[in-house]
Amino acid sequence: MTEATTNMLSVLKLFLIPVGGGIPAGVMLAQTKGVAWPVTALLYLVSDIILALLFEPVLRLLAYICSKISFLGRVAAAMKAATARSVHHMSGTGAGPIGLIMIAFGVDPMTGRATAHAAGHGFLAGWTIAIAGDMLYFAVIAISTLKLNTVIEDPNITMLIILVVMFSVPTIIKLVRSKFPRHTM
Repeated sequence: MTEATTNMLSVLKLFLIPVGGGIPAGVMLAQTKGVAWPVTALLYLVSDIILALLFEPVLRLLAYICSKISFLGRVAAAMKAATARSVHHMSGTGAGPIGLIMIAFGVDPMTGRATAHAAGHGFLAGWTIAIAGDMLYFAVIAISTLKLNTVIEDPNITMLIILVVMFSVPTIIKLVRSKFPRHTM
């Protein structure tokens, strides 16, 4: 195995970490090892496709179990209704692709796929929506990581700052929204 292949596999492994922390670490490793940014983005896309192939059977199994157990069926129906309300609130038009992409962007691709499934999108369309949102998220985090590292010039500090921001900003946004709810006319 060549050094380039080993480097790419190392980056892919970091991207397969199910928590968002793999993005800054993978991006910094790719930069350190000389992996070009288009290849880095492609490796992240491959990690999303692997995730889709692993998560889809789990999603299908959960849907099957919910259809057989009445209590879980009611929970699933309540979640589907809540999802429909949330997406409608976000986009104003129901569970359209842009609203679903934003869910995948704002949460994670598995939630994006589950939401797309609840909105009636099949395997290919649902994962395309979820992966589109996750690739947008990847772009934001990757660019932020690389730009911040040009200022800080310490990959470890850069990753720490990005991780803190990744995990604290959504909480701060929720707090602000709860304190200052939007008023509709």
